[in-house]
Amino acid sequence: MHLEGSCRCGRIRFSVDSTEPCPFLRCYCSICRKTAGTGGYAINIGADHRTFQLHQGRDDLRIYRAAIDGKESSGQRHFCGHCGTALWIYDENWPDLVYPHAGAIDTPLPEPPEHVHAMLGSKAPWVRVEGQPGDDRFDEFPDESLADWHRRHGL
Repeated sequence: MHLEGSCRCGRIRFSVDSTEPCPFLRCYCSICRKTAGTGGYAINIGADHRTFQLHQGRDDLRIYRAAIDGKESSGQRHFCGHCGTALWIYDENWPDLVYPHAGAIDTPLPEPPEHVHAMLGSKAPWVRVEGQPGDDRFDEFPDESLADWHRRHGL
């Protein structure tokens, strides 16, 4: 699926192709919670980094690398330096992949048949984990990849 994305102010526009466009995984870790500006979690989708194109906004693009256990993370969290929109995550450890924030995607995304709630062991105490009764919930990350989840659901 071809995805078009942008920041809130429109200064940054990008596109990428994805075989895992269904926004199903909600991450409740402190990094996602604080950088995504949502209800206590972030939703990233999987995409093919080789197809990624930044159409405009290079000068407004900023990168944040979180510290994890005192070391700088290899994950590069891209955001708009003007409006602050969280855009995508790239990590050189997985050079073929990029993880756009679902909220930055302008293309209509498919509705997931269920949600997976990950990193619940680090969620903020004020966050209520909502969802359906059958949703999977994990204190850390599940063993199943984004691609495996999509294959299991026939998406």
